[in-house]
Amino acid sequence: MPIPTEYAGMPDASVATENCPWPLPSDPAVSNRDRRRRAAGRLRLQAYLYLGTCLTTFAAGTIGWQPAILGLDDTFWADVGTHWSRGLTYMLAVMAILTAHEAGHFVAAWKHRIPATLPYFLPVPVMLTGTFGAVIGMEGSRADRRQLFDIALAGPVAGLLVAVPVLAAGMLTGEPVATSPFALPLLGTWLLDVLRPDLGSGLTIAPNPLVMAGWVGMLVTGLNMLPLSQLDGGHVCHALFGSRSYLVTRGVLLSAIAAIVIAGGYQWVAMVVIITFMGVDHPPIRAEQRPLDPVRRLLGLLSLAIPVLTFMPEPLRLP
Repeated sequence: MPIPTEYAGMPDASVATENCPWPLPSDPAVSNRDRRRRAAGRLRLQAYLYLGTCLTTFAAGTIGWQPAILGLDDTFWADVGTHWSRGLTYMLAVMAILTAHEAGHFVAAWKHRIPATLPYFLPVPVMLTGTFGAVIGMEGSRADRRQLFDIALAGPVAGLLVAVPVLAAGMLTGEPVATSPFALPLLGTWLLDVLRPDLGSGLTIAPNPLVMAGWVGMLVTGLNMLPLSQLDGGHVCHALFGSRSYLVTRGVLLSAIAAIVIAGGYQWVAMVVIITFMGVDHPPIRAEQRPLDPVRRLLGLLSLAIPVLTFMPEPLRLP
């Protein structure tokens, strides 16, 4: 997700240029020498985070996506000897999905000449998924509505183009089980019905590296495409509705709070708090009055279905 110099994240989001925690390529207050030095430091940090995410996702796959903390699990090294191939497959698949997502944002930003950084991957030592996704820094205030739309939507679409085939491959090769702690989104349920008609009523697929990588891809996409704040969906919503987008974002946030209270989905309280602090309304952009063309408007309206198809209100069903 792009984190313009407005703010982004496993959620993917975007902060104003003067508040950005890293210098962007076009920062006029930075000398050429300082810019090169900071760029080198930024690249080192990005490389370390990438390698760290490779490690934590490898570990997550190796121990079978358990809620254990890296370094505190006594059986980890024994699992590496037995299940290293599972960890490697999961790592490669999930990193491919996340890289495709961020590459979509980066390439679209480059095409529109909006300054952006390479992605910052987010490793997580809790080995359930091993990652919170990735973010890029971007000068979102320099984009108009059409540019913002292209950059915001390119990431989720690119990620889904990898995640859906990965999930499908995992379903085709997976073993049937009666229950799984990992819930499937609506799109995943449809895929399972189409690809595995041999499954009896109530059966699902046991977690395997490709299923879990696809599951993470769906979860990241579903979260990012919620029409809130500076998530990808918030950017798309602002590109669609302009200054009136606050009506949608505030309505969605209030609906989410009501759903959490009524359904008891308290696992989402932290995300609601983060989004509230980020700012529910989208910050101003360039050429606010320039509308989207009919093709982009249609694609934008269709994209509002992405969180419906990929978001899981209760992703985990732990005992």
